[in-house]
Amino acid sequence: MSRGSGKGLSLKDKLDGNELDLSLCDLNEVPVRELAALPKATILDLSCNNLTSLPSDFCSLMHLVKLDLSKNRLQQLPLDFGRLVNLQHLDLLNNRLVTLPVSFAQLKNLKWLDLKDNPLDPVLAKVAGDCLDEKQCKQAAVKVLQHMKAIQSEQDRQRQRKLQAEREMEKKREAEQRAKEAQERELRKREKAEEKERRRREYDAQKAAKQEMEKKTKKETVHTRKPAASSRPPQPPRHKPSWSRSVLRVLLFVLFCILCTLAACKLTELQHQPLCVSVNTLYEDVVAALQNHKTLQNMLQHNSQQ
Repeated sequence: MSRGSGKGLSLKDKLDGNELDLSLCDLNEVPVRELAALPKATILDLSCNNLTSLPSDFCSLMHLVKLDLSKNRLQQLPLDFGRLVNLQHLDLLNNRLVTLPVSFAQLKNLKWLDLKDNPLDPVLAKVAGDCLDEKQCKQAAVKVLQHMKAIQSEQDRQRQRKLQAEREMEKKREAEQRAKEAQERELRKREKAEEKERRRREYDAQKAAKQEMEKKTKKETVHTRKPAASSRPPQPPRHKPSWSRSVLRVLLFVLFCILCTLAACKLTELQHQPLCVSVNTLYEDVVAALQNHKTLQNMLQHNSQQ
């Protein structure tokens, strides 16, 4: 296998005690799996290769105490680089690093750091300073760790503020949702009450109309009841004759009969019949009585005048 991948190399042959030297091997990749199989190699030299990045599983090499990555082309370190908690010596000279991952603050055992000849962010470059001797490199490690811890703390605070803001926003949304649901419930309740009231009014109106119709029908039945033969035109009401009128009619009829009898007995040949003789005699007696009554009346009137 090619040297560029780092595979095919006999790492055990390069292991000297606890130090593994892989410098000047034209490596494009780090043989993480083979390195993980050598936990004794606590000192790893990967300087002077063609590394542009480190794989994320490189941070699983937690047994490393000293790491030399100088003179490569690294543009960034893995985000979880801080997992290398046992790391004490780190050489990143002459790479292409601009920033460091925030997890760098977790390298609590770091005592020596060289970041020279990297296009660092001006703030980070000022914090790191030079690493021209042992003292400066130790100071660089301390100052960079403090700086990264400050950045980590600020990010944690921002994360907490963001989380708090999200929680407050969530609470606000929940409160708005509850208020909206309460408003919807109140609206449904009011609509339901209005619907009940509308149905009650319709029921009352129908009941009143039904009662009015029943009264009207009953009144029409009482006052306009028709005979069985409804096809006949209505007859005008007949007025029953009074008792006095009936008696008068009877008297008139009797008088008429008497006059007719008198006329027949006086003017016809029936006057010699026994019935007519009796009638004529009675008539003459009545006339005489009337005349006597008239004469008596005249005498009384004459005496009253005297």
